[in-house]
Amino acid sequence: MHATERERLILEALAPSGFVSYRDLESRLDASPATIRRDLTRMEAEGLLQRVHGGAKLSEADEAEPSGAALLGTPFDQSITINLAAKQAIGRAAAALCEPGEGIMIDGGSTTVQMCPHLDGLDLQVLTNSLHIVNGLLPQKGTRILVPSGSVFREQNIILAPAGEDSMPRFHAPKLFMGAAAVGQQGVMQHDIILVAAERRLVDRAEQVILLVDSSKFASSSGVIVCGLDEVDVLITDAGITPAQADMVRGAGVRLIIA
Repeated sequence: MHATERERLILEALAPSGFVSYRDLESRLDASPATIRRDLTRMEAEGLLQRVHGGAKLSEADEAEPSGAALLGTPFDQSITINLAAKQAIGRAAAALCEPGEGIMIDGGSTTVQMCPHLDGLDLQVLTNSLHIVNGLLPQKGTRILVPSGSVFREQNIILAPAGEDSMPRFHAPKLFMGAAAVGQQGVMQHDIILVAAERRLVDRAEQVILLVDSSKFASSSGVIVCGLDEVDVLITDAGITPAQADMVRGAGVRLIIA
């Protein structure tokens, strides 16, 4: 098992309660105790967790999650202006995958929000953690909107629950539309562990994961892994993707759409 896959599994184990024991990790990971300890040491140095007696816990910052706190990464008001034309085309292509009357989930992001104008008239039921997406859908009389409970992170204008707390409504959807900070051979990545835990909850509830990323997201391969590429069903991007990057996506069994 590769180190990035072990890291993802460790973060998943931490999410429910904020703590995981060495014994639990040994049962989850195909790795020796020494390897697990090296993984935890590395992840602690990266600020992803804290090693404690008997195991590991989420870092103090992740546990606190005060209302209005900022997540790592580019604030929404800045990211919305970056590669805007490409994001608008991606959002339009993503909306075209929706069927009238179905239930979908849309994760917050500067690309996923571009779906909103193209959903009018489809009479969808939409679960979203993004206040920007809520605002975009409110004028659509036939669109029903659900939101989770949790803390509002103002810079991204999204609602996230504390680690280990499942605040999502009882909702299962055929499709999840989500963005990412980076995409690489390791998988789909975000900058902040709180965001990763929230997105994993969405991924686990969806039958189909549809990733919306402009081609610049392939230039970086750093971050906390949300899921492997093998968990993504469809990836929508722009014509700036290179042939090698396209081969990587298709090689993982992902349907690639160029908007």
